[in-house]
Amino acid sequence: MTQNPQSSEFPASTAGSGSAARPLKVALVGFGTVGRSVAKILCADPAGPLRLISICNRNVQSKKSDALPANIRWIDSFDEVLASDAEIVVELIGGLEPAGTLIRRALRAGKSVVTANKLLIAESGPELVELAAASGQRIEFGASVAGGIPAIMGIEQGLAGDRLFQIQGILNGTCNFILTQMEAHGASFATALAEAQKLGFAEADPSSDIDGIDARAKLVILAQAGLHMRVRAEQISCRPISTIEAVDFAYAHDLSCTIRQISSAKKVSPTSGERDKLFAAVQPALVPLTSLIAHVEGGRNLVASTGEFSGQMVFSGFGAGGDPTAVAVVSDLIAIATSGGGPARPPAPIEIPEAVSGDFTIRHYLRLVINDRPGIIAALATVLSRHGISIDAVLQKPGYPHSALPFVITLEPCSTSLVARALEEIARMDFHVQPPLHLPIFAE
Repeated sequence: MTQNPQSSEFPASTAGSGSAARPLKVALVGFGTVGRSVAKILCADPAGPLRLISICNRNVQSKKSDALPANIRWIDSFDEVLASDAEIVVELIGGLEPAGTLIRRALRAGKSVVTANKLLIAESGPELVELAAASGQRIEFGASVAGGIPAIMGIEQGLAGDRLFQIQGILNGTCNFILTQMEAHGASFATALAEAQKLGFAEADPSSDIDGIDARAKLVILAQAGLHMRVRAEQISCRPISTIEAVDFAYAHDLSCTIRQISSAKKVSPTSGERDKLFAAVQPALVPLTSLIAHVEGGRNLVASTGEFSGQMVFSGFGAGGDPTAVAVVSDLIAIATSGGGPARPPAPIEIPEAVSGDFTIRHYLRLVINDRPGIIAALATVLSRHGISIDAVLQKPGYPHSALPFVITLEPCSTSLVARALEEIARMDFHVQPPLHLPIFAE
């Protein structure tokens, strides 16, 4: 397909091209950054299997774009969307409400739904899938995780013949940008965050990203889609990246590692009649430089699934932004269109795990900053030994003042809870200049 010389804002594209007997009519709800990109892609292929007929938004007249076809209806009432002949509703307003109510109303009104709403799918995904099936419609949410990366579609369809037991990766581009800035330039966390905000990678209030809340919602969705396990977001432990300092990258490199925010969910089958257990967490962690995850930089995301038969499969690319996310939205629309708009296959059975735990058995990294004096290492070794924890190595770089001396202890594999109990005792010792930092060390 050739470019349309009359519109530079909405260039032509081959995305969405195909031959359908009749294009399915689409109503777009929400005309922000992603909504504009979705409209751009849909209107670039007027002969394709999808036709954008209406755009619904609050204060819609202020959003109206002359670059879109004149026959598109601009409305501010969702009731008009439901009363229209649109067959698919695209929800891009985000949040739990009113988005949840609008999606339920659309499904009950006989319209399929495509959404990028990670919070809602994490909260109510299985329920909405069941409602869609009961209504003879479809709900697709590939854009809710990792933007334009086809992780959900690849896992649900491309790996449907496997039995997946682990999903791991980098699910938040803001955190990844901050950490790679710290690594590349030796910047402090505050400096890297300010740069991320300046370039639009981080919001004015970045807490959802840096505290792990955003990645946790995505991990819930991946656990549902790939591991067929129903878990609530609050069951998954998450820790912030704000405790990381530039010195931690220096020590990580000495250990042939780097540091990334890692989201991990692993299904463990019981030995007896109990239900499967799920080990899951979102946290900064050391990652070996030999791992693909270690080389994901800037705002990119990576999702790695591990199956019983296929081994590890990796999906990687840009995880945010208008155009990448819109590609995932339009891909879901095309999936519905190419199926003739009919209902999806019955939803896969979802299991509620026996327990959800962040208590991984793994190697650990402890960084302490102390007011140095003789006997500190011996005191730390005594506490660790009392808790049954073995030291792997002690690292100390020269050139730091003895009044604020950073050094690192790495531990042999042991449970996270065991280390936490030992650290409660260690933290009460009087030589600390700042609280100890504890990070897991993930194997390749």
